This record gives sequence, structure tokens and C-alpha cells, in this order.
Amino acid sequence: MIIVMKPGVLPKQIREVMERIKKMKLEPHLLRGTERNVIAVIGDERNLHRQPLEAIPGVENVMAVLKPYKLASREGKKERTVVRAHGLTIGGRALAVIAGPCTVENRTMLRQTARGIKALGAHGLRGGAFKPRSSPYAFQGLKVAGLKLLAEARRESGLPVVTEVVDPRDVPAVSRFADVLQIGTRNMQNYELLKAAGKQKKPVLLKRGLAAGINEFLMSAEYIMAQGNYQVILCERGIRTFNDYARNTLDLTVIPALKELTHLPVLVDPSHGTGKREYVIPMARAAVAAGADGLLVEVHPHPDRAWVDGHQTLSLDEFARLMDEVGKIATAVGRTLN
Repeated sequence: MIIVMKPGVLPKQIREVMERIKKMKLEPHLLRGTERNVIAVIGDERNLHRQPLEAIPGVENVMAVLKPYKLASREGKKERTVVRAHGLTIGGRALAVIAGPCTVENRTMLRQTARGIKALGAHGLRGGAFKPRSSPYAFQGLKVAGLKLLAEARRESGLPVVTEVVDPRDVPAVSRFADVLQIGTRNMQNYELLKAAGKQKKPVLLKRGLAAGINEFLMSAEYIMAQGNYQVILCERGIRTFNDYARNTLDLTVIPALKELTHLPVLVDPSHGTGKREYVIPMARAAVAAGADGLLVEVHPHPDRAWVDGHQTLSLDEFARLMDEVGKIATAVGRTLN
């Protein structure tokens, strides 16, 4: 159920509606818009009596939400959500490009990458300090030491940091260093991790699971939002199919589908989505043409020396080419890279 408030409604009228909802043993979530505020009601709606709420001054309408994801649905919020984090804007007219190595290796490499991508127009720095790996013997990341290196690179470059968190117990520590918390594909349905991230005030970048449908993807976003954190960014990074020529199948049809179903911004990761360096730039162009709000790209000064995923990582020269070509596509579809 959503309660649509009238334009220009007074704060005390909003509080009155929210207090009434709480007395019914339900949970109100205020979604602010430029023209109207909407209150999403979560819980057993059999306790909700529509007529008394509609009679409260300031209430314009009370409507049922048919989707199971009440907070993420466009039924509840028609206006697009724009997520902001220390200068990084995702969801506006300008595209956001977040780039960097798959994993933080050392100070020299990270600083070189940050300086390079900043000069080429990147808006955010990505890099893994905690790495969930398929093999228990593979490099698992520098952990807290990696977080500190990311913070150093942010101070030097001015680029906001996006990094992955893999364990609910690490959420507070990662939140101290990162500007955006990333939840990777293997953890898309790690509900305790989603709830822990939702309790933080930092934006959360949620990657789609390897075999997740759209409803499952959006229900995972709902877990985060139900904790009071509405700054959620969705990221398509490829799904598993019978494709035998790329690491994953980058499902770009999900972009217009998500735009229809949710108000949340959508990024695309063509690096993990393809697993092959030569496919990254073409699929980045296609993602922007399909309506993505930005890109998450792996970049390393020397991909052939990268500790992790060098085969899908762009060099700085290749990243320059990506920014040039994506910029042309952005202009063609009414977006910018500025």
C-alpha cells in the first residue's frame, strides 16, 4: 500500500500519517519527490483501514501496490531515484563511469590507476579489498589494508570509492572507508548481508545474481530498502547460460525492463558480463544505447600483470577509447559523460 500526499503538504501532516500507520503495527517508509511525497506501507495490510487515512488532511490518495517489492517499484515512486555519494551521481542525465582494478594489489598500482582514469573522465574508483573467489586457494584480497589504500587513492584523486563487502560483520569497517558498498553477484541473496548494508547510510551497489530473475533481483533490493536505505543502485553483470564464447551472457534486455519496473538507477558491468577484454567496449556502447545510467569497468595500468581477471581488464589506453566511444553514444541518446 502507498499513501500519496498532496503537493505542499506540511511536515506535521506527514508525521501524523506515519504515526497512524505505526499504531496499526505497520512500518511507514517516506519516499520524497520533487512534487509529491509518498509513504510506502510495509507489513500485514489487513491492519490498514483505508478510509481513516484518506480522511487525514494532506492525504491525496491511498493505493494498493501490486508488486511484491513495494519500495523499489515505480508504482510507489514514479520519479527516478538519483543516488549521490561524495560527488558521484548515478541516475541523472549524465552517465556515471566507475573504473579501476578488480582487486587492490598495492599502493603504486592503485595510485597510477586512479590518476589515469581521473584524467580520462572517470567519476568513481572501483577496487576489491575483500574478494569472494570460486577457489578457496585463490587470492582473497588485502582486506582492511586494501581499504586503507583505496582511501589514500580517494584523497589523492578525489574519486569516490566503490568496493565490495562480503560478510555482514565487515559492513561497518567497509563503510568507514568506502563511499558506495558493493554487494556482488554471489551475495545477491545473502539476506543478512543485505540487511546489514541497508542499516548503513552509504549507497549500495547491488549486482544481479548469476541466475536471478528480475523479481528476485528487485526483492533483494527491497531487503536493503526495507532497512531504511533507499540509495540502491542496480547492476547487470551477466548471467549464466549455455553461451560458450564468453564468461557470461550480458543481458542488456534487463535494462529497459528494470526502467519500466523500478525507479532505481541501473549500471552495467561489461567486464564481468563478457569476461573478454575485446568485448568490453562494444558491450559498453550497447549498454549506454539501451538506457543504462552508467558503467562499472575493470581497468589496470598493466592488465597482463593483473593479479585477478586480467583477461577482462582494459588498459588505460583502451579505457580512453571506451570513454571516447561511449561519449558519442551518450550524445546520440540524449545523455552526457560530464
